[in-house]
Amino acid sequence: MLLLGLSAAACSDILTESPDSYYERDDFFTTPEKAEMAVLGIYNALPVIYGEKDGMSLAASDDILYTNGVTADNGRRDVGHYVLRTNNTWVSGVWEGKYNIVNRANYTISGIEMMKGWQNDPTLLKLIAEARFLRAQSALDLVRYWGDVPFKTTYTSGYEEAYGPRVPREEIYDQIVEDLNFAKEHLPWADEVGTPERAGQGAARALLMRALLSRAGYSLKSDGKLSRPDGKTRNECYTAIIEEWQAFETAGCHTFYPGGYEALFKSFSQGVLDTSESIFEVAFLAGKNNGYWGTYIGPAVAAPQISTTESSKYMGRANALFRVVPEWKDFFEDSDMRRDVTVCTHSHTWDATINNHKLAEQKNPRNWYPGKWRREWMPLGYIDPNKTDVNFCLIRYADVVLMAAEAYAELGNTTEAWSLINRVRERAGATPVSSANYKNFYKAPKVHDLPYIADADEAGRVRTAIYWERGFELAFEGQRKFDLLRWGVLGDALKLFGEKIDSRIVSYPAGKNFIKGKHELLPIPSDEMQVNPYLENINNPGY
Repeated sequence: MLLLGLSAAACSDILTESPDSYYERDDFFTTPEKAEMAVLGIYNALPVIYGEKDGMSLAASDDILYTNGVTADNGRRDVGHYVLRTNNTWVSGVWEGKYNIVNRANYTISGIEMMKGWQNDPTLLKLIAEARFLRAQSALDLVRYWGDVPFKTTYTSGYEEAYGPRVPREEIYDQIVEDLNFAKEHLPWADEVGTPERAGQGAARALLMRALLSRAGYSLKSDGKLSRPDGKTRNECYTAIIEEWQAFETAGCHTFYPGGYEALFKSFSQGVLDTSESIFEVAFLAGKNNGYWGTYIGPAVAAPQISTTESSKYMGRANALFRVVPEWKDFFEDSDMRRDVTVCTHSHTWDATINNHKLAEQKNPRNWYPGKWRREWMPLGYIDPNKTDVNFCLIRYADVVLMAAEAYAELGNTTEAWSLINRVRERAGATPVSSANYKNFYKAPKVHDLPYIADADEAGRVRTAIYWERGFELAFEGQRKFDLLRWGVLGDALKLFGEKIDSRIVSYPAGKNFIKGKHELLPIPSDEMQVNPYLENINNPGY
């Protein structure tokens, strides 16, 4: 873990030496091994926020996933129901975590760049590339979550340097692109990296594609209006995305998981590290059980009624804090293997007669769960009955394919867009689609008609197909809400699905609570507003 130093100011009259755990950058960055320790310290900050908040709670609610329970909690429920306040503890936690990652990255980059000969040392260049990848990943989320935010690329070592004014998001995007272009030039592809827990060239290129799509899309500005860049800028972004996709095709280092869609998600629950489809994962330390993938998000599992000495033989508990918008079960084609992975219609109760868990089918759609992470797929045994050490896959190959399809479509090459959409569908056992059979899969009664996407022409039909296919393929993986945001339709989608849902059965208040011109961004935490004078007490619109 990165040793950023311990302050001894309060004891300065007693202590005359720095503690053993304190390192100045000049003292610490002396060997490649120590430089790698610093990079690992950046990685170590990821699971702190991705264990339950980021990628899970802050990604709800959208048109597929909603947060269970309606009682105000100043946490995940308030975020998911769009009633959050500026002192929301989960929003504050992610804000702090993102800046912690950026600051660790800044510290590490500057430290390595003080090392002699770093410009010509492949090992040190690779470590800088990893740090810049991690900085770019957090910077992208800061922009997507909060819009224009304070941002800098120098290390904050004291209070006077800690605060600054908002930086326009376009300037932050410029830095993200610069960081990722550096990263992709100095990182090897997956076959050399060997693990998705460390960033490789594929991770840098895929994250750049994600950033460019976000940059080309809609976002909420300080005047409370949604807007996107001009057509020339958008086309430049889409063209750059296709260049990254072509690099993936040329390298051939990533593809779909060889065992199929269900096997892919079983492998995540089982702790398998495979770089074919998994491009980058947030790593949780095996055996330490410090995450909630498969417990907070996943089918419910009753607490085992056993003694602690028997825990190695049983599944732990799963609280199941999230639910699936139930209509999606029928939106999938019957042959589509993604349906029964995505929508789980059973839970596990405790049966005292057999002294074990028993599968219980859930006919009531209010108890249909996200199914991509499950206790039943994990090895038996636990340390903490409520936690797991399952990694979170932040970027995978299927997402890259669909991002490329979207870029081709926006540049008018709908033929290539359909081809890439069908690569994803065919892996899942679904029927290939085109304009000829479009209505069978993307129009009522098979799915909801989408009044917010015009589909009278070929481009509109492909956009509609991408809307549904990114839902079918990537549900619950932390991207859906932000897809809807960059398409400028989050509020419309929440309203439509809220009106279609049976409110007597499912409590899904997001569509009623969502306020356009406000909830497209999160509030800057109240603590930050109070201590940062450069913000001038002006929060994001509506807060």
